[in-house]
Amino acid sequence: MSEIQEFTREMLSVMTEDELRTLDALLLAGAPIWVPLDGPQEDAFFNNADVVGYGGAAGGGKTDLGCGLALTQHQKVAIFRLNGTELTGIVDRMTEILGGERKGYNGKEMIWRYTRKDGKKVQIEFGSFPNPNDHMKYQGRPHDLLIFDEAANMREAQVRFLIGWLRSRDPHQRKRVLMTFNPPTTVEGRWIIGFFSPWLNKKHPKPAKPGEIRYFATIDGRDVEIEDNDPRPFVLMSDEYGEQERIYDFDPKEYSAEEVIRPMSRTFIPAKVSDNPYLSKSGYVSVLQSLPEPLRSQMLHGDFTAGIEDDAWQVIPTAWVEQAMERWRPKDVKPTMDSLGVDVAMGGKDNTVISRRHENWYDKLIKHKGRECKDGSQVAGFVVAQKRDEAPIHLDLFGVGGQVYGPLMALHQQTVGVNVGDPSAATDQTQHFKFFNLRSELVWRMREELDPASNNGIALPDDPELLQELCAYTWELVGNKIKVCSREDIIDAIGRSPDKATAVILARMETPKLSSFEKDAPEDYDPLDAVRRGTG
Repeated sequence: MSEIQEFTREMLSVMTEDELRTLDALLLAGAPIWVPLDGPQEDAFFNNADVVGYGGAAGGGKTDLGCGLALTQHQKVAIFRLNGTELTGIVDRMTEILGGERKGYNGKEMIWRYTRKDGKKVQIEFGSFPNPNDHMKYQGRPHDLLIFDEAANMREAQVRFLIGWLRSRDPHQRKRVLMTFNPPTTVEGRWIIGFFSPWLNKKHPKPAKPGEIRYFATIDGRDVEIEDNDPRPFVLMSDEYGEQERIYDFDPKEYSAEEVIRPMSRTFIPAKVSDNPYLSKSGYVSVLQSLPEPLRSQMLHGDFTAGIEDDAWQVIPTAWVEQAMERWRPKDVKPTMDSLGVDVAMGGKDNTVISRRHENWYDKLIKHKGRECKDGSQVAGFVVAQKRDEAPIHLDLFGVGGQVYGPLMALHQQTVGVNVGDPSAATDQTQHFKFFNLRSELVWRMREELDPASNNGIALPDDPELLQELCAYTWELVGNKIKVCSREDIIDAIGRSPDKATAVILARMETPKLSSFEKDAPEDYDPLDAVRRGTG
């Protein structure tokens, strides 16, 4: 025992009860209302990344970390759960931290106003967005701390939209995002693995350690990891070959704020129940150990590779798409191009996507932002630039797609206009079931193509968005007809249009090339008309 400890012990032994109570009050008055636990929770609390992912396993103190940050480090806070009823537990925990009082909490507004010991005013807003457009009601409401509790249950597009309102009028106030989550249990939640790919994706070429900071930027609508991890802002300039180059040495006065790209930092810190002494001693470990697999591995160990459960009515099993992507390899010499699939967008947030199929090998997808596609002629030019070997073009006529059909025909391109709402006269491989419409037929044909029993070696580019979109299709049986869900249903499920999946499914269509039978055809034979009628 040190001299200081011995002196303290002697002093306490001679103090009266009133003096001890006064000392306790003084000590409590100077103590923070919440401190992080030693280990991962403390690492996450003090990490300097703009976006911190935390959790993995159950019981690691995810919600507590959010409450602690909100009450001690920030001024304007928003705490989100997917469903409003799930916010009750967070409010209850915050009440416990504040000594059982709810002074300043307005249950109707779902806002808690609180004054910190340093005099700073804190406003904590509780929100939810269970429906696809619910996040829009938070537009224009800046916060310096955004907490997405159980982020893997949320739609990626909604989370990214709300991150856009991370800001503060106080130049000294730190701004950050906290995402807490367990491994996703559904296909829709897989986006979280891509978002934190360096930490969670075992295939990442340069894995990151827990707490290591990486920088990301949005370039041409894509989430891009900065290879050299350079945090400086930059602008993009095209070289003589059209390749974009990052320019760090630029005059800010010569560029608009929208043209300057400012990377944001991310990290992920795993935590388990063993890192939380309060729960690890409570018997909660036994509860997690009793869970069936793969839930046990997900919740006890934070295993992101454990099986994600497919929807019982999912058209294309996730494992089938993953196998096709694992087979994909880049090709220096590509087979003959057999088909192009084109999903068109003009303006708005959707994308024009072009899929190129060479036999059973699908090339990397070509994507153009909707706002880059001003009219049908411009999109037609994008498509023709990708065409090789007289491959037929399969064009989705839904929405603005019809505006591209005329320009392609004017350029004498073999174009098949596909209206997925048309009826289908086909049957599935078993010949027992018909299809509700052409959309149902085309999506189901993709399922049959990807079925390992087909043994055709189909290879799809390794694209997380394509994987999510292909696996988002569900079906039902209407009489003896297979009915696949609509585009709107997909948007509701994943928060965006399935542009990539549509392009790939259209590219799968088999249409004879005009050049293959034009030579021997009668003079009055119109092969293009036959192609149109044959595909609906």
